[in-house]
Amino acid sequence: MTTSLIDLIGNTPLVRLQHIGRGLSVPIFVKCEHLNPGGSVKDRLAKAIILDAEESGRLKPGMTLVEATAGNTGIGLALLAAARGYNLVCVMPEKMSVDKRLALTSMGARVVVTPNAPLSSVDNFKNVAKRLAEENGWYLTDQFCNPVNVRTHEVTTGQEILDQTRSNVGVFTAGAGIGGTISGVARRLKEQLADVKIVLADPLGSSLAGLINTGVLGMDGSYAIEGIGASEPPANLHCEQIDWAETVSDEESFAMVKRLIREEGLLVGGSSGTNVAVALRIASSGKVKGPVVTILPDAWDRYRAKPWMQNL
Repeated sequence: MTTSLIDLIGNTPLVRLQHIGRGLSVPIFVKCEHLNPGGSVKDRLAKAIILDAEESGRLKPGMTLVEATAGNTGIGLALLAAARGYNLVCVMPEKMSVDKRLALTSMGARVVVTPNAPLSSVDNFKNVAKRLAEENGWYLTDQFCNPVNVRTHEVTTGQEILDQTRSNVGVFTAGAGIGGTISGVARRLKEQLADVKIVLADPLGSSLAGLINTGVLGMDGSYAIEGIGASEPPANLHCEQIDWAETVSDEESFAMVKRLIREEGLLVGGSSGTNVAVALRIASSGKVKGPVVTILPDAWDRYRAKPWMQNL
């Protein structure tokens, strides 16, 4: 029996793809983070941030939290804010789905929408969140730089994968928005498995794949996938843990989402398609001896208003 909502976060299932992975020499396993209470892997981060801030005394009853978010971290924080008595302000770029804004508002969060401005601009959502925290005395949860991000994925997500696979992983692949998931899991897997490979799954148009593969940031372009990819490396992305990167177009990602929904019954969002497209590419290469493991970061419900979801 669980005693609170926070106890339901994590320990998500690891599922083998039965149809998409059929006929391959190695299996593909997906970690079902969309089954967390808030519907995404970011519930883990929200939990870690809140507990760390409470334990250190920086976060006190009745305070207001503020975060720059693509939506999923905000939803995780909104769940915990409601359960533990905090107010929440979420700052989001305008390109993020209306579904996420509506979800956050319905959960009691105040949503501030900013232009799709680069980090150098005062209107960038990260800069706006920081400024609001300073002006109002709010607690900036700071997911992009908070060190608990990597640590929580190392001790929870990474360890769960080891336990669920009985320490049999050939390749782990995932995208990076903040970088905590892939960096934390990589750290734990590489501590235990000498031959495991870590592969970044990056949207075509993100600059991160170029950085991993050549040491120089790739060209910055536009892409529709939300929550992963970046024009510059986030502080929590530990590039030294990553062996190589694979790029995936929006079209390939969305086609894979359709397959995951219709062939596997997994109700997931766009970045899941990116991750599984890379996992399938690697598992089909014939160059991997062990299972390929990846992440299903979030659920489909926050993308229903997007044209790509309506066209599946």
